[in-house]
Formats: sequence, C-alpha cells, structure tokens
Amino acid sequence: MRKFNKSILTVAGIIVALVIATIVTVSMATVLLAAKIIVVAASILVLTIVVFAIRWARNNPTKKKVKRRILATLLSIGLIIVLALNVGVSSLSILVNQLLATPDNDQTEVADAQAQTKAMTEAISDEGFVLLENKNNALPLDLDNERNINVFGEAAVRVVYGGSGSGAGDESNNVTLQQGLENAGFKLNSELNTYYEENKPEKKDVNIFNLLGGNFILSEPTLNEDLLAKAEQFSNIALITLARAGGEGGDLPLDTSRQGGSEDRHYLELSEEEAALIDKVTSMDFEKVIVVVNSSHPMELGFLEEAGIDAAIWVGGPGSTGLNSLGKILAGTVNPTGRLVDTYAYDATSSPAYYNAGDFNYVNGDVGGKSADEASSFVNYQEGIYVGYRYYETRYVNNQTGEIDEAAYQDAVQYPFGYGLSYTSFTQEIADYSNTDDTITMTVDVTNTGAVAGKEVVQLYYTAPYYDGGIEKSHVVLGAFEKTSMLDPGATETITLELSVDDMASYDDQNEQAYVLDAGTYEIKLMKNAHDIIDARDYQVTDTIVYNGDNKRATDQVAATTQFEEAAGDLTFVSRADWEGTLPTARAENTEASEALLAALNDRSAEDDPNAEEIVFADHGLELQDMIGLDYDDPKWEQLLEQLSVSDMAILIGYGGYATQEIPSIGKPATVDLDGPAGINGILTGLKGVQITSGVVIASTWNVELIEELGAVIGDEATANGISGIYAPAVNIHRTPFSGRNFEYYSEDSLLSGKIASAYIQGSNTKGVYAYIKHFALNDQESNRTGIAVWSNEQAIREIYLKAFEIPVKEAGADAVMSSYNRIGAIWTGAHHGLLTNVLRGEWGFQGMVITDFDQYEYMNTDQGLRAGNDLVLTPMGDKPSKASTQTDTGNQAMREASHNILYTVANSNVFEIKASYPFWLLFLGLGNIVALGLVMLGFYKLLGRRKGF
Repeated sequence: MRKFNKSILTVAGIIVALVIATIVTVSMATVLLAAKIIVVAASILVLTIVVFAIRWARNNPTKKKVKRRILATLLSIGLIIVLALNVGVSSLSILVNQLLATPDNDQTEVADAQAQTKAMTEAISDEGFVLLENKNNALPLDLDNERNINVFGEAAVRVVYGGSGSGAGDESNNVTLQQGLENAGFKLNSELNTYYEENKPEKKDVNIFNLLGGNFILSEPTLNEDLLAKAEQFSNIALITLARAGGEGGDLPLDTSRQGGSEDRHYLELSEEEAALIDKVTSMDFEKVIVVVNSSHPMELGFLEEAGIDAAIWVGGPGSTGLNSLGKILAGTVNPTGRLVDTYAYDATSSPAYYNAGDFNYVNGDVGGKSADEASSFVNYQEGIYVGYRYYETRYVNNQTGEIDEAAYQDAVQYPFGYGLSYTSFTQEIADYSNTDDTITMTVDVTNTGAVAGKEVVQLYYTAPYYDGGIEKSHVVLGAFEKTSMLDPGATETITLELSVDDMASYDDQNEQAYVLDAGTYEIKLMKNAHDIIDARDYQVTDTIVYNGDNKRATDQVAATTQFEEAAGDLTFVSRADWEGTLPTARAENTEASEALLAALNDRSAEDDPNAEEIVFADHGLELQDMIGLDYDDPKWEQLLEQLSVSDMAILIGYGGYATQEIPSIGKPATVDLDGPAGINGILTGLKGVQITSGVVIASTWNVELIEELGAVIGDEATANGISGIYAPAVNIHRTPFSGRNFEYYSEDSLLSGKIASAYIQGSNTKGVYAYIKHFALNDQESNRTGIAVWSNEQAIREIYLKAFEIPVKEAGADAVMSSYNRIGAIWTGAHHGLLTNVLRGEWGFQGMVITDFDQYEYMNTDQGLRAGNDLVLTPMGDKPSKASTQTDTGNQAMREASHNILYTVANSNVFEIKASYPFWLLFLGLGNIVALGLVMLGFYKLLGRRKGF
C-alpha cells in the first residue's frame, strides 16, 4: 500500500510539474518558441511511453496476445495522433495563434470607436456624393409635398456598399437604402420594396482564398402593371437605382452574357432589362424621376441626358452609414459638394488603355507560381501618360494653336474629371497671383452667390508648353486644390493655392534621363473642372531646366535617374504628335516570349556582394522601447540590431502575415496588422470593424482635412481592437474603368490620390497606427495580377503610377509600404532594387518597412526581395530567408537592414500601448497533451502492467 501511495504521489508530482512548466512556457516564451517546446515535450513523453510500454510488455507476458495487440495498436494510434497534432500545430503556430487568440480589448472603447467611425463614414458621404444632374432644380425634394417615394430597381435591395476581397467590410449592420431615406423623413412604397426583396437573386459567399472579382450578376425583375399602377397612385416621385460591383481577383466583364446581360454589352453599360425599366418609368406619369448610381466604376451614363430623367446622384460605395447622406441630400438638409475623381466618357472603351487591359499571355510561358496561367501573362501600358483626363483633355487639342475641337470633345466626354453640381452657385475670382523661381501662388476669392449654404472645390491646373517630337505633355494637369469651408449665402472665403515650379517638370526618358522643365509659357489655370476654365495667368520659363546631378528637385534627396528603362520593352507608345499613327485600334493579342525574356522571368538568383562584411553581434542591454522617437540613423539603432541573432531576424522577416512577431532579445512585442481600405477587415481572424465608404467616395470629397480626420478615426478604432498596422490606403490608378479594385483606389489622377493618401496617413500616424500604402506599383488591374509583366515607359511610371506613392512618403512621412504581385518589365516589384531602394529610399527618402503582398507564389523570392529592399513577407505560414541569406554576409547584411526598417516603424507605433492577448489555446494544447498522454500511459499500464489477465 505504501509503495502504491508512493507511485501515486510520484505521478501526481510529475503531472503538477508538467502543468507548471506548461503555464510558465506559454506565459514566458513567444508563440513560435512555446509551440516548439510543447511539441518537443510531447515527443519526449510519447517516446517515454513507448519505451515503458515495451518494457512492460516484455516483463508481463500474457496468453491473450491478440486482444492485447489490438488494444496496444489503438493506444499507439492515439500516440501518433497526439504527436501529429502537435507537429502540425507547431508548424502553423503563427497562423493558429491568429485564428484562435482572443484579444483582450475594452469592448466599451471598441463600441465608442465604432460609433465614431460610423459618424465619420456619414460625414465622408455628405461631402463625397456627387450631384450629376439637376434639371430645372428638381432637387432637393420638398418633404412637405414630396415625402412619398417609389424606389425602382433591384439595386435598391442589392446595394453595393463597397467591394469584395481584402477591401471588403462587414455589411450586416449597414444602413439600407430604405432606412437612409426613411431616416431623412421620406415614406417609401413598401409593396414595391417587398417585391424586389422577394425576387432578388441569392447572394453568394465570397471565398477569400479564391477571389474572382465582384458579384457581377445583372438582374432586374419584370414589374407587373398592377404594381406600376399602384406606384403612380402612391407618389409622383420615382427613384431608379443602378448598381455595379467590383472586387479583388477579377476585372469587370467586357461580355456580360454569363452574368445575365449580353455578349455585346460590357458591365458598365445598361443591361437590356435596366434600359427597359428606365424606359418604362420615364414613360409613366411621374413628376420627377431621379437616378441613383451606386457604382465606384464610371458607368456609361448618356441616358441621363434624355428627357424624362430629372436628376441623378452618384453615391459610389456608401459603406456603413452613407445612405443616410443620400436621404439628406434628397431632402436638402445636406448640399452635395462632391466632385468626380474620374472622367466619365460616353463610351467607357474609348480610352487607349482599354485596348491593353485584360487577359494577355505568353503562349510559351511558365514562369513559376501555382500554374502557367498565373505567371505567364503581360500587359502593355502603350498609352504612356495619356490616362484618364490626360487623354481626353489632350486628344482634341491642336498642337500648333492650342485650340480645342469642342464638338469632338463633347461627343466623347459626358462629365469631366473634377465635375460636380451643387444646390447653390459660386463665383471664383483670382484675387492675387505671384511667383518666384520656386513657387507659384494663386489666391482665389470664392463667393456663394446662391440661396443655400454650401462648399466649393477650388481646382488649379497647369498647361505646359508642348513641342512636336519633344517630351509628351498632357494639355492640363491638376496642380493643386482645396475645398472651402461651409459658406453661407453671400459669404466669401479666400483660398491660397501653391504650386512648386519643379512639380511642372516632365520626366524625359528619351534624352536627358531626368526631370526637365521645358522653356516656354506655362498657363496656370483656375478651373471648374479639368475642362472648363474660369481664369488663367502665365508663368514664363526662359531657359530649359534639367534636374540632374546636384540640381535636384526641391523635394528629392538625390536627383531622379532612369530606373525602369527595360520596362519599355519594344513598345511604341502613344504620342500626341501622331495620334492616328500611335493610338491602338484593336485589343492586344497573346504572343510568344523570347528565350531571353523567359530566362529573366524565371530568374530566382540572389546575388552576393563579394565585399560584404560580416555582421557584428553584441549585447548592449537595449530594448525596442528605448528607440521610441529616435532618428532612423541614430547610432543606438546599430547597437540594438547587434543584439539580434540570425534566427531572430529570420523570424521577424519571414512571418509577417497580418502581424510582426515578438522578439524577446530586444523586448519587441508582437503586433497585429490587418486589412483596412474599407475599414478593419480581419480576413483570417474574422475581426470586422465598421465599413467605411469606398476609396472613390473618400477621394470625391476633395477635402484633405476631412480625410485626415478619417485617418485618425480609423486609428482610434484600430487601437481599440489591438491593431498597430493597417494595409491601407490603396493608391493604384484607375487606368481604365474596368479594373476590379477601382472601388478601393482613389482616382485616375496621381496628385489627387497622393494628397488624399497623405491626409489619411497623417491622421493614422497621430494615433500610432502605421498605414501600408499599397500596391507598389503598377498593380492597376486584377486579371492575371500574380506575376504579370507590366510594360511601360519611365515617364508614365513616374508621373502617373509612382507619384501617388511619392506624395505621402514625402509629405506624410509614410513609414510602411506594400509591394505588389506584378512585375515591372521582367522583375517582380518586391525584388526590384530600382523601385524599392533607388527610388523609394534613395530619391524620396523613405524610412520604414516594405512588406510583400500575400506570399503564395514561387516567383516571390524572399532572398531576392531582401537584397532589393523588401523587408517583410506577408504570410502567417512562414517564408523565412534561405541559406542564401542566413549563411552569407550579403544576406546577413540585407536581413539586418530589413530588421532595422521593420523595427523603426514598429517602435514608433502604438504597440507599447496595447495589451498583448494571452495565447490560451497554447495553454490548452499543453494541458491537453498532459491529459491525453496520461490517459494513454494509463491505458498501457492497465493493458501491460498487470500480471493476471484483464
């Protein structure tokens, strides 16, 4: 009995020791290390059980061998299952931790932050929705006499609040169109609404791991005559809703026959059913017909000019509360002040980029990735700089006289970039104009000459001198803008706009290989939009200025030099000197890649510098918290970095998926980083914040002060949820209206995109939340986005596609950037030294970290990326540097530089204000192992340790 009690006490002591060890391990070690310790401990226990089981079996023979073997086999299978589970969990511990870790957040603080975000979303919508048409002042409606509204169109019950993919949001509690109108005081035809609800198609769930774009289904149920007759009796006001979706992973269909449309109509045209609905409603006895355009992509809207339609409002993607703004605009309690951020052409296929956007492949290409289809594609930016208004405002200009073929322009463009109506009227007058060699200053008096309060957008453009055969120039380029405060009738506000002279320089990729300010007359134009001039002044440049050598542009760290020459390929680019000879007239076709190109696309080599020095290791007793506020080049950083082992750096770099990892050697906590273009969106964790408006609506406010407030509000919500980094803002360009993620991006214009992004980042920075500007760069379509080779010239790359990133780096101090899936020429952006090191850091002075897009393809080589300036790999599964980096001096130096960049950004974030979540799942795993293996051990003891049968 005493021996038995002693055995019990021994076993109990072992169990207690194991429990204490598990608790200490989970509490003290990193998730990655704790998982490894637990699996090692489980392995030792399994091995111990097996050894003792064998000894017991040898020492305790029995006649019932068959039964014993069966039970022993079952127990052995149990051991294998426990061990396999531990090994699997350990290998995916970072991912499992993200899925199972429970954040320790103050739910009252979260609720307060979400309420703030909802209010901000409505404020953005108040200023971002655009009044397109208002014939005979049909709007606002008179609530006393026009309270009842019939709402037509299936879009009324299938609102596109934003988009799909990483830029999606939680729509479950969003304000519906019906709620938005009723909240403003309107009464809706409930029978009509019920009909649409009962006949709408079922919404399919989005598979985040197989993104194919938005829900492009076109559907419009036929209305019976009885329902229409009752609608006429209910109200003399008709609202027609139209919606178009966008999403990650696929561009908008050019043939809608599979989506409920027809093969001869693309997605941005009216479907036959929609056209029939509009014809039917406008033929009835409604006094007013108002169209609501719920699309972040510019639709073809020529029908709005037809008789029978009295007003039209564009609402983009309204987010959680934006439809309250629609109700307020219809009721007149809000005066619309938004301006378009894209050109609305009558024919969405009329821009030259259309011919080179979509699915084009190298028929002999297989260059990595999951399949040849995902990595053998290309796209030619043959249009050069002539994107959006830069094309439409230039195409009809006589190069010799500067005169515009107005009739031809009016046939092509319905609504210019920067267009938008108001319920009031304004005058803008140049009150003062001055210039120096560096800066042009224009002071504008804006007066509300109407009867209601409102805001106006002051837009300054410039026209640079163009010479046939010289550098390509757009006829007008947006140079500066500002939105007024709310002006009462009769009130005047003075707005001062400044334009840096060197910002008017164009990049000469043919001769000087530098930015060049041509000699001649520059027209500095105060404009209503990109087409309609209010007034102008001239600025003279006597001698051509080349910004090279020591004569750099004022905001550059070093003079810009050509970095993307090979990306031009063998293309002939569009030139205004020869429109007819250079404009594409047919869509591109598949082609063969040369052997040299295939070799370049397949290159996975990571080059070493023979002169690279060994890195030094030392313990200086520093922690990351000691680095808060220190300059990037402070000597203490070198000391901190010397405390990092190669293993520390590999973990920090290789596990960057929705987080940065804890590094105990320097006291670095883990951070949580989540998607956020439309609000917090935890794809893996399920954490959802408030859905804000689509990026297009944000930009359509043209209000940088409001967007800075938005950034701060998102920062508050992120902090309340324990988040330090947001994968936003997204500043790729609306190269065509058909790009699937245009809803997420701001505009067709790089200056507007860059200024809006700067404001957002300045706001989020005040809350310690680092914002990753994405996707750097030329990721302007979703078709074949993984590994696609983008061919363009240096001028277009810099002036159109990089500038939207350049502005927030220089003006907002952005300290986080996400590289993109695509290649520039043959080089993946995440491994493009010219892009990430020479331009981003060298020319612009960027200090911070660069992360990949989600890492899942072979061509996204971590070792190549490190050497080029890509610091962090976006994967929770781990893609650590290989021996090419961990065991070479060049690789070690690159890893240390990457660690510096990551740690600099994190040190200046909110991470030290956030309470880390405790990994209870690891504790349960460890304790579960003790219980499971204890039971298995007991089973073996019962089975093999007794001398007398069963």
